[in-house]
Amino acid sequence: MFPKFIKIIISLCLFIYSLYQFRENYIGNGIFYFLLSLFCVLLYYKNEIIFLAFLRLRKQDFLGTHKWLSKIKSPEKNLVKKQQGYYYYLYGIINSQTNLTIAEKNFKKAIKLGLSFNHDLAMAKMSLAGILMQKRRRREATILLAEAKKLDKQGILSSQMKLMQQQLKKI
Repeated sequence: MFPKFIKIIISLCLFIYSLYQFRENYIGNGIFYFLLSLFCVLLYYKNEIIFLAFLRLRKQDFLGTHKWLSKIKSPEKNLVKKQQGYYYYLYGIINSQTNLTIAEKNFKKAIKLGLSFNHDLAMAKMSLAGILMQKRRRREATILLAEAKKLDKQGILSSQMKLMQQQLKKI
């Protein structure tokens, strides 16, 4: 993984070289280098390691997800703000299996940094509410569930939220 400023420098160099290729009438090469520079800009906004970690998580391979995420050395320097949110979101999911305190901290960081999609943010808030329910902090869990319900416009998480609200009544 390259740091984000190196990705921009590579993209800029490829773009300049594509303009040079256009000027020298090598149109095919110019188009190729231009598309390559656009790919580098895409990698600036969509981190490849986080994408690979999501693929591992999709297969329920928590060790593989942790292995990919551990390749990111300093997320504050190498990731854009939203990518940092997803980084902590993934760590929150991994840690929710073993250590609830660390998972709570990671989910709070992810919510603070923000996530790109509303359903991801709703899932993070719902997971944090579940952790708070297990710690017997009912008021905070209720607030987070209400916020998650507002964010879940398609109703993807509605059945899980109803289950959690029923469990909240028992606390």
